[in-house]
Formats: sequence, C-alpha cells, structure tokens
Amino acid sequence: MKNLILPALLALVLFSCQDQESLSPEIEALIEKTRQAYAPDKRVALFDITAEQKGDRVTLNGESNLPDAISNLEESLGQAGFPTVNHIRMLPDSSLQGKNYGVARLSACNIRSEPHHSAELATQSTLGTPLRIYKEKEGWFLVQTPDGYLGWLDPGGFTAMTEAEYKEWLQASKAVFLPDQGFSLAEPSTGAQRVSDLLAGNILINLGAENGFSKLQYPDGRIGYVPEEEVMNYEPWLASRSPTVGHIIETAFSFMGRPYLWGGTSGKGVDCSGFTKTVFYLNGLLLPRDASQQVHVGAPVQTDTTLAGLQPGDLLFFGRKASGEKPEKITHVAIYLGEGKIIHSSGIVKVESLKRGDPGFTEYRLNSLVRARRLLQNPEQNGVPFLKNASPYNEM
Repeated sequence: MKNLILPALLALVLFSCQDQESLSPEIEALIEKTRQAYAPDKRVALFDITAEQKGDRVTLNGESNLPDAISNLEESLGQAGFPTVNHIRMLPDSSLQGKNYGVARLSACNIRSEPHHSAELATQSTLGTPLRIYKEKEGWFLVQTPDGYLGWLDPGGFTAMTEAEYKEWLQASKAVFLPDQGFSLAEPSTGAQRVSDLLAGNILINLGAENGFSKLQYPDGRIGYVPEEEVMNYEPWLASRSPTVGHIIETAFSFMGRPYLWGGTSGKGVDCSGFTKTVFYLNGLLLPRDASQQVHVGAPVQTDTTLAGLQPGDLLFFGRKASGEKPEKITHVAIYLGEGKIIHSSGIVKVESLKRGDPGFTEYRLNSLVRARRLLQNPEQNGVPFLKNASPYNEM
C-alpha cells in the first residue's frame, strides 16, 4: 500500500505545480506601476492587490479603496494582452450597510495600526473630526482621517453614519472649544456633573445659549454645556485662523511640558510630528501626519550647520542623510524659533538649541539635521491647504 500512495502523492504535487503558473514579470510590473502611481504611501492609500495567471487570463484578488487605480490596472493589463477577472473587494465594504462615514466623539480618540487595543498607536483624531469608514474586523473599524491617514478605531471612539446622516451633521451649526483643556457639564451651571473632557479645537453642534452657557451636542447625541466665552462659532473660528510666524510660535509654546506620546496628535500628548501637525491645525493649516510626509510639503530651504538660511516658523527635519547605498531617512521634526533654537516634542515639548555654546545645545540634533521646509509663505502653492479650503472642513 505504501508503494502505491507515494507515487500518487507525487503525481498530485506535480499536477498542482503545473496547474499554477508563475506570474508573468510584465503583469507584476504593471501592478507595481499602478501601485506607485496611485498608492506609493500605504499609510494613506489601500492597494493590497495580488494576481493569479492561467494562460493569458489574470485573476485580480485583494482589496482597495481606490476605484480609479483598479480601473487603470485592468485597462493596462487589457492593453498588454491580459484579460482580467476582477475579484477585488472594493471599500467601503458592503457589510457596513451604508454607514461609511463617522465623526470622532471623544476629545481625542486613539487610532491604532492593527485592530486590537495592544497595537501601536498610529494617530489620533479629536472630537468632531470627520472620518471615512472602510471595513470592520473583529469589532474594529478601518478609518481614514482628513489628512488621509489609515488606521483602526474601536466603535467607542466614533459615531458611524450613513451619507444622509453625515451630511446632516456637516450642515448643522457648530462651535469650537477654545481653551487648552476643559469639561462640558450636564446642566448650565458651574456645579453640574461633568459630561466629558474637551480639548482646544474640539468641534460640537451648537444648540444655542442658556444661562450664560453654550448648549452643545456630541456626534452621539449627548448634550453638554460650557461657558459661552469658551467656544466660538465654527465659521468665524475658521475664518479667524491666521498662520503667521507669531501665532505658530505662540501656539507651540502653549504645548510646553506636554508629554511625548507616540502616535499622539492632541493636547493629551504628542509625538514630534503630532506636535507640529496640531500647532498648525490650530492656526488653520492641514499638515500630513508623519515627519517623513511633512518633509515633502512647503518650500525647500537651504540648510547647513550654520543655520543661516532659516527663519522662525520653518520646520526642521532630522534623521539620516543619504550616503552611498543608504537612502535619506527622516525620523524627527521641530519648529525653528530663530537664533539657533527649536521647539519640539522629545520626552516632553521643550526648547533646545542647535547653536554650540548655548544652554540646551544638543550636538545630536545638530549632527542629524537633514532638511528644512518653509510652510508659512504661500502654503497652498506648496502643498499645505488652509482648513477653510480643505475637505471636509470647508463643508462643515
């Protein structure tokens, strides 16, 4: 019997290997070309595509939230003589039953790199931030923030909405919380029970005034009251944002001493790029999430250890310069204050110097300085949109 089983198994293996053709290099190249054109940064675009080939026919598998990319790929393969069978799952997934939108309902909600609480904190979204919802996995939801960042959020952090519900929320009158930190109350009285904490820049529906308090509604329907002077109507707030050097530096100093938090982008804690992103957001500009993304916006500034070409408000980027076969790698970002000083999140938000002989001089940062970018001169022409012109903030 053993002598019969072994040849049979060998024949099955050989048959299977013959039935599964290796993928043509031309097909692999077309998939990679499409990926580079539409989704070069997987942090902000989902293009998880594989292919199987049988003869000239190609079956496409995987998932994506980029319909134009998939159409382009199918067209490219067809023109190359490879007809396709499309088994790609397009997101948002139909299992969401139309609830493809959401709004953050906590002062700061934690968005993780994988769908579980022990996963790395990737970023945060603050109360009132609109989100796109793409799919559910193990009770977690893949979401995308207005800066394009993708990550996983548990259902306690946001309110899911249909398109109609989302549009209704966008069109409602809103208010923005102004102090660094505070609380909403269950009644329009200073002694009332707290409903929730609030952070600067939190956005809520404005239901009017009662007894010197603004009556506010959370995305999940909760009602909270805050003193009228602690909020500003959303449209005047948006119009009043003025990203001057003075305002950027003033806001940056308001974060002094706040703890470093990997993935943090709120007043509760910030990483280096979360700090710069939040400072610029509070002044009306929308930056990309990570330092390695922020280095590609703004106007380039001549940079060397003399610091002569820098101006206050510039972003300085640190890491490893390109050398030999090693590419450039950006790992840190700071705001330049002038006279060699920077303010950045490293342990805590603090001021240090890149100028030898100064108190607080850091040789490590000076030696790892790679690039500088100027964001406050013609920002929109250099890839930094004003919130008032950026979707979805301009729809609210």
